[in-house]
Amino acid sequence: MNQGSRTPGLAIVGFGGMGSQHAKTLAGVPDVFHIAGTFDIRDERQQYAAQLGLHPFASYEELLACPDVDVVLIATPNHLHRPLSIQALRAGRHVICEKPVMLNAAELEEVLDVARACGRVFVVHQNRRWDEDFRAVKRVLEENRIGKIFTIESRIMGSQGIPGDWRTRREFGGGMLLDWGIHLTDQMLWMVPGRLSSVYCRLGHVLGGECDDSVKLFLSFENGIEALVEVATWNMEALPRWYVAGMEGALTIRDLWCSQTHFTRLRNTGGAAVRPVDAGKGITKTLAPRDPATLEVGEVPVTPYDVCDFYRNVAAAIRGEAELIVKPEESLRVMRVMDAARRSAELDAVIPFET
Repeated sequence: MNQGSRTPGLAIVGFGGMGSQHAKTLAGVPDVFHIAGTFDIRDERQQYAAQLGLHPFASYEELLACPDVDVVLIATPNHLHRPLSIQALRAGRHVICEKPVMLNAAELEEVLDVARACGRVFVVHQNRRWDEDFRAVKRVLEENRIGKIFTIESRIMGSQGIPGDWRTRREFGGGMLLDWGIHLTDQMLWMVPGRLSSVYCRLGHVLGGECDDSVKLFLSFENGIEALVEVATWNMEALPRWYVAGMEGALTIRDLWCSQTHFTRLRNTGGAAVRPVDAGKGITKTLAPRDPATLEVGEVPVTPYDVCDFYRNVAAAIRGEAELIVKPEESLRVMRVMDAARRSAELDAVIPFET
């Protein structure tokens, strides 16, 4: 597909919440991709696209036949990702696919084989790699600001259950493991260096639905880091988004908006001897507060990031000018962790992870 010097055309398949959000975001970077049109099986969404000044294709086949479409962005329910991706790749189009990219690792391996055979770029939209809260934690780890890390807790907690749409249906790939769990796992695996050694997962059905509405996923790394990925949808009060403990300090980030950040770091190890303090109906030395003179307390530095860098990177990769930031092998590793998590939940057992 020879694009020459023109801006490549991108068509959005599935124009619900995520599809329309992509359109809104891409409108801010018209020099990266221009939106060549949309397609959705629901008439009201086709009409909405037209109201926004976008061309609604009459069918997926018409979209793929359009010479102005270089890239297909798939934002449909999860169970449709595999067939739509394969059809687009075989039609010579590059593909950006929403997460979860597929329902299991075997499906993704098939799609990646097709992408390689067709010489096309296939990439997963892992936009949460650009979240400021995550990048702040990643930077602290990279700069070794709190010493050797031994605990990372990453949580998302809501209070209104699973949204009442296809996400509540198992046949459509619903549930929180594949919805938010896959985002948090992708962040964790991208941030923590080294091999993952084991996975243990508990899936909850607090509200009694067929899909998991809560997730506790424990990831053990060979470098000694123990990580917890937790998703909850019926918690009236949320625990912190992040808690990270290292040998020289700890940090907490309250929420996605970084409304409260806090770190405590060892300044020196001196100070008075530990003395017992009153605690409840007894005394304790174990929980006695550290001498404040040995601590440095402050806010976690937060830097803004531009999620449009995802699209810029994909466009550069299509031109052969850059490697993908969200690499196919990374997406496959995340999908294999999702498979291991489901097996662990079914067996209530720790699953060794060797990939």
